[in-house]
Amino acid sequence: MLLEIVISFLIVCTIQERVGLLKSEDGIDGYDSRIKLEAESGSLPTDVIEKFPHIRNYKPFKVPSDFDIRDLVKSQLAVVCFDAEGRMIQGTGLQLPGVLDELFSYDGPLGAHFTPEGVSLHLWAPTAQAVSVCIYKNPLAESPMEICPLNEVNGVWSTTVASSWEGCYYLYKVSVYHPSTLKVETCYANDPYARGLSGDGSKTFLVNLNSDDLKPEGWDKLADKKPCLRSVSDISIYELHVRDFSAHDETVGPENRGGYLAFTIKDSAGVNHLQKLSDAGLTHLHLLPTFQFGDVDDEKDNWKSLDTSLLEGLPPDSAEAQARITEIQNDDGYNWGYNPVLWGVPKGSYASDPTGPHRIIEFRKMVQALNRIGLNVVLDVVYNHLHASGPHDKDSVLDKIVPGYYLRRNNDGFIENSTCVNNTASEHYMVDRLIRDDLLNWVVNYKVDGFRFDLMGHIMKATMVKAKDAIGNLRKESDGVDGSRVYLYGEGWNFGEVAQNGRGINASQFNLSGTGIGSFNDRIRDATLGGSPFGHPLQQGFITGLLLQPNGHAHGPEATQELMLSTAKDHIQIGMAANLMDYVLTNHEGKEVKGSEVLMHDATPVAYASQPTETISYVSAHDNETLFDIISLKTPMEISVDERCRINHLASSMIALSQGIPFFHAGDEILRSKSLDRDSYNSGDWFNRLDFSYNSNNWGVGLPPKGKNEHSWPLIKPRLQDPTFKPQRSHIVATLHKFLDLLRIRYSSPLFRLDTAKAIQERVRFHNTGPSSIPGAIVMSIEDGHKGIPNVSQIDPIYSFIVVIFNSRPSEFSFLCPVLKHRNLELHPVQVMSGDEIVKKSVYDTFSGNFTIPARTTTVFVESRNV
Repeated sequence: MLLEIVISFLIVCTIQERVGLLKSEDGIDGYDSRIKLEAESGSLPTDVIEKFPHIRNYKPFKVPSDFDIRDLVKSQLAVVCFDAEGRMIQGTGLQLPGVLDELFSYDGPLGAHFTPEGVSLHLWAPTAQAVSVCIYKNPLAESPMEICPLNEVNGVWSTTVASSWEGCYYLYKVSVYHPSTLKVETCYANDPYARGLSGDGSKTFLVNLNSDDLKPEGWDKLADKKPCLRSVSDISIYELHVRDFSAHDETVGPENRGGYLAFTIKDSAGVNHLQKLSDAGLTHLHLLPTFQFGDVDDEKDNWKSLDTSLLEGLPPDSAEAQARITEIQNDDGYNWGYNPVLWGVPKGSYASDPTGPHRIIEFRKMVQALNRIGLNVVLDVVYNHLHASGPHDKDSVLDKIVPGYYLRRNNDGFIENSTCVNNTASEHYMVDRLIRDDLLNWVVNYKVDGFRFDLMGHIMKATMVKAKDAIGNLRKESDGVDGSRVYLYGEGWNFGEVAQNGRGINASQFNLSGTGIGSFNDRIRDATLGGSPFGHPLQQGFITGLLLQPNGHAHGPEATQELMLSTAKDHIQIGMAANLMDYVLTNHEGKEVKGSEVLMHDATPVAYASQPTETISYVSAHDNETLFDIISLKTPMEISVDERCRINHLASSMIALSQGIPFFHAGDEILRSKSLDRDSYNSGDWFNRLDFSYNSNNWGVGLPPKGKNEHSWPLIKPRLQDPTFKPQRSHIVATLHKFLDLLRIRYSSPLFRLDTAKAIQERVRFHNTGPSSIPGAIVMSIEDGHKGIPNVSQIDPIYSFIVVIFNSRPSEFSFLCPVLKHRNLELHPVQVMSGDEIVKKSVYDTFSGNFTIPARTTTVFVESRNV
């Protein structure tokens, strides 16, 4: 029924190789055939509305049953409405994805497949009129050494070429009607299932990833040597950009800086830093996009560079650095990489040589090296949009092969751009399949351990669940990897054309409940820091001085600020309980409420998770300002850098000691600054610098680039000008040591990493709650099973009880808690041995249950079982 309804709604006539509809006396000319549609009674069938909810109110028509639909889709098509006199009233083009899914959905081989008999090529292109493959001997060849036509069977074009062509390059030549130009185009495209590329990205490298020549020593046994992972709840994540990691690391040779091989240099400053994090307990390294993306040339010789010695002596608020960076930012070697061209090929600019197999081998060496130092590898994947479209753009691939199918379009036929540009349509079967196949490629062929999905809410929930299931079914014995340990998470934002399930049930925060797929918790971020990335930069929050240390921003009357602060505390406490919908706590009004009953300003529930692994807790990421920078903006200008460093650590501690999955942006543990740049995706190495020698945090290297920051320059300039804002090396090193202590504390007890919602509800409690609570402080206890708690098991052999107190106040916090008296609580041994002399001043009185905590301090008390 789906085929019948969608086609009948769209088709009246076909036109071959014409620029548009040519009007004649009856309103249209130049067509080869004309089909009369029959009106259907009633509304669209349920299955059609489920797949295409945005056309639920459309009227159905029917194509005559004796008409051959399969050939029809290869033509230009139009729908025309005539009046009783035969005059054209309206005319329009049509969208075919529903038809293509019903007629041509395909689960067989795609891409290049290697057998002893040769290499078979398979391309799904049901709307193409002809397809050939152009074979090139080398990547620089302008003319193909052979052109082989492909044969079509039900929309899939295929051929077999000689096995001797392995190591050559190829392109598909596709003759296809393209709706953007309204004519049949000859398109030259890379293989959507490409596994290698030429150095300039213009040709697909015919490569067999199973070749022993592409495998580092021990590669096939890597699954047996993966870092141990007891449970998904044990995961902690560190987000890092490949180029940031080593671009400025002088302990790495110039030839390896900014690339994959930098992670293999055993004694480099960067690798030593990662080893420290791993030794303290960190489990996963999240790499920003490493697939083939646009806007950075893979050939390093084509990059423009800047003599940074010209910038070194400039004033900290100078506009010159950003001006010079902006001049070359589209031609240098830097970009975050959220510009997908081909999803299944490692990015060539990070390889020592982008041509041939180097990017494949070096990527594998990177994964292997990171696993050896105890870190699992997460890839940042971007399936929600593509960098280019149309029949001729060099970075366009999918839209050349099946135009109008892979990209989501609005009701007027234009490409949706709510993600950035060229939104993809995972509700279409072959888009869904391509995403799943690509994920399996990275897991099986590169042995990665997780995926972070950019703008995951623009992907359908069904795609995410099927991908999780497919990966989870991989086994070491048959596939060489254990898919059950691969973790999926992403940005579950709900906006654009997919909002409120506008294109089907999407992978947004609330829809993912029960799937075990994680999504970022923006609630705990915004409550902790204040405001949101879209609000005023001076809006204060729980740790940045709201009510207790104003920064001069107009937050409203004192009563309003009190409510804002107490509400923020509720949101944070729910976040610390893994943002569980059914977690019950006492709110600021003294009421017992579930997490789902606590609402944000727009009446959206704060909590959305049903299990702890569905929540990613964070306060900073690559987007927006770094943690140190946002604290420097939101806190009063007169406070000291020592205080800002303590606030930085306080924010990290609230994430590190929460239930759920903690997530940290690279450099937050060393006070990383981008000179207050709020969007450094294209700000070059200068503003994105990471210094693992700990000599500088990159504060005050000039006004951040004009584009996204100019409106805030009046706030930024006086802060950059003030020398007291800049941390010294001693601040950086101390903050790092305290961060390592946080990881050690988290991994000192399974009570910080509870596996189930039931366990969190049974064991985690918040005190200092209700209308009489002291503002700016959170008191959390975690209790293990013992004789006093029936039906609660013992999971920690060392500690029976833990109390964590977060004091964000600018003054000492004293709290009397009768329910916590007469316990044998002592300062956590990690904090006893730390270099933080302030935390050691924390006091617990067992007879009264009174706690005294220094200003801006996180203190952990533990009760040992052997007491």
